[in-house]
Amino acid sequence: MQQTPVHEQHNPDLLKFMPTNARRVVEVGCSSGALARAYKAINPDVHYIGIEIDPSYAELARRHCDEVLDLNVEQADAHTLGTTLGGDCWVFGDVLEHLHDPWKLLANIRAVLPPGGTVVACIPNAQHWSVQAKLSFGNFRYEDSGLFDRTHIRWFTRMTMIEMFQGAGFAVEDGMARIFDDPQRHVFLPIIKAMAAAAQADPEMAAQDALALQYVLRGKAA
Repeated sequence: MQQTPVHEQHNPDLLKFMPTNARRVVEVGCSSGALARAYKAINPDVHYIGIEIDPSYAELARRHCDEVLDLNVEQADAHTLGTTLGGDCWVFGDVLEHLHDPWKLLANIRAVLPPGGTVVACIPNAQHWSVQAKLSFGNFRYEDSGLFDRTHIRWFTRMTMIEMFQGAGFAVEDGMARIFDDPQRHVFLPIIKAMAAAAQADPEMAAQDALALQYVLRGKAA
């Protein structure tokens, strides 16, 4: 399967949620190493490990990471997760939705995470108004990137993201919605509110949850 296109720009909101004093950062799906470059400018003493399943992307990431492992993290055993990698901060920038069992991987990381360790993730929002609009007339077509990225395996809303973290043993201690202005959304938000009301759910919450393109979350061992 074709990978998501490589990128040289880091996610500034993901960077904000990473602890500035991490000892070992493990970034799963490090792409070109752009986030490693930005984080090491803040915390130059960190040992930054990238994991990248695509060998060509891994080669690019070696410019900025201290180590890059070309592996499928879902196949890593407890020794690899806890000792070979041994991160006190794990980062998933638009990666969890590409995994077959992100729930299991997060639980496995929680089992080997040192005290005070964190997991930071950016996850696309399947409740976004544009997804709901396209679904309303059956226009669900895979694309090369974005919410309909053809390499996505799992889909999450704000509610199910939080449930995934909590189910793996993490307390979600901080988070933010990444909202980008689009005037078209104002046509669809009243309809989304009406659907929520018909389902006996909170219309205002439904509209609010439809705004975020992605969420950034930071989980800490509960």
